[in-house]
Amino acid sequence: MKQRVPLTLAAVTAALAAVTGLATLTAPAADGAPTAAAGKPAARMPVERSLLVCPAPSTSDIAETLYTAITPGAAAAGGKGTARLLGATKEAKPVLELKEPGKPVGAKASGAEAPALSGVADGFLAPGWSAQQTTVVSVGRTRGLLGVGCTRPGTDFWFPGVSTAKGREDYVHLTNPDDTAAVVDIKLFGPDGTVKAEAGTSENIRIDPKSSKAISLASLAPGAQLADVTAHVTTRAGRVGATAQAGEEGIGADWLPASVDPAGTLVLPGIPADATSVRLVAFAPGEEDADLNVKLAGPGGSISPAGSEQLHLKAGMTASLDLKDVTRGEPGSLLLSPADAKKPVPVVAALRVVRGSGAKQETGFIQASAPVGPRATVADNRPEANATLLSLTALPGADATVKVTASPGTDGGEPASKEVTVKGGTTQTLALAPAGGKGAYALTVETVSGGPVHASRTLTIPRDGIPMFTVQTLSDDRSTVSVPKATQDLSVLTR
Repeated sequence: MKQRVPLTLAAVTAALAAVTGLATLTAPAADGAPTAAAGKPAARMPVERSLLVCPAPSTSDIAETLYTAITPGAAAAGGKGTARLLGATKEAKPVLELKEPGKPVGAKASGAEAPALSGVADGFLAPGWSAQQTTVVSVGRTRGLLGVGCTRPGTDFWFPGVSTAKGREDYVHLTNPDDTAAVVDIKLFGPDGTVKAEAGTSENIRIDPKSSKAISLASLAPGAQLADVTAHVTTRAGRVGATAQAGEEGIGADWLPASVDPAGTLVLPGIPADATSVRLVAFAPGEEDADLNVKLAGPGGSISPAGSEQLHLKAGMTASLDLKDVTRGEPGSLLLSPADAKKPVPVVAALRVVRGSGAKQETGFIQASAPVGPRATVADNRPEANATLLSLTALPGADATVKVTASPGTDGGEPASKEVTVKGGTTQTLALAPAGGKGAYALTVETVSGGPVHASRTLTIPRDGIPMFTVQTLSDDRSTVSVPKATQDLSVLTR
């Protein structure tokens, strides 16, 4: 009689990792800390499959969108794989297709009909596959430079910094890349706590298979005009890609990606040197209040902004702090840490940043981000002078060294690289482009040594005297996945 040996947890996670390549998998220890199965160190293996989704770019008829994608690294001898983005519909044609690692590809779309996208990379094109969409809208209520990295679908997202105020047009874009429907809830939290939603509007929102939907936050609570709101998006069934889009009349528009998961210490990297207004919005989702120290990490070290040294968050209530022109001519990053290091309270946060003045203002957002990890990539950068600026931030007391690589452009050029040492508690900036580069190119940041590094890239494309800009934070591009070693042979045994 044949019997199959039961699979251990380590074996199951290893098998799943090899199939999906979408997460870091470790077996939990008794105290909740990750550990390798049976005391054996986990191996890091290249992912074999990666999934990305991108929201619909704009509702403007004059919108011009550039999609850019890359898989970092060099081509493997005899390697095989596919990587393509296509409209998030059942019978969509590819919008963009990657042929080999190390060389970005681009595609353009015009007007309001450009759809949300989803796509899969597999084989040797999967490790680190990254994509970006950048949209220019020259005039109108939604004018601005709107940039966002395509993301992996999930089930839980926090968006501090959205608004239901008059003059704001904020939406949450939900994209379902799967063959089954997703069901989504959206909860709003204002300065006084939960915002009562219009009956039947914020729960059980159905997102059909292979489709996308934009939800107006103002429509969920028509009577509430709140300047600072936190939106919490969760799924009851399925998974979605979720990204917020914020527009402000006379100021501009941009995407606001989800904050990193709630944590006691947060980094919001890459505030432009010439920011004329910086506003911090934060939220404590648990049952405990949070007291946060606020510091600005600049090129020479970290300081506490005068009059804005701390922020108190009441549990379940959105709070904000007007930091005005906090950078004062030098680029920097905001560091949030618990006032009592022994009592960290998990929080989420984002920054609303304005450049320019009067009728020539433009707005962008910076969400709290995770470290770059082993490697992180942002796909769309421009070789024009002063167009692309990379910001790198190390935590206080933890110096770090990273390697930054600029890929060739979509229309040619030679890659360039540079090692940068970032002293703890500082923000260092770097402008790096491929030699002779033409077209959009990718920037990849690899951790060489030292502590964690947080990074963002500011892209500036001025139009008619308006300093149009967008900031994208960098996070681990999932080039590898941690796979615990199996403790048991998976072969079929007989007896």
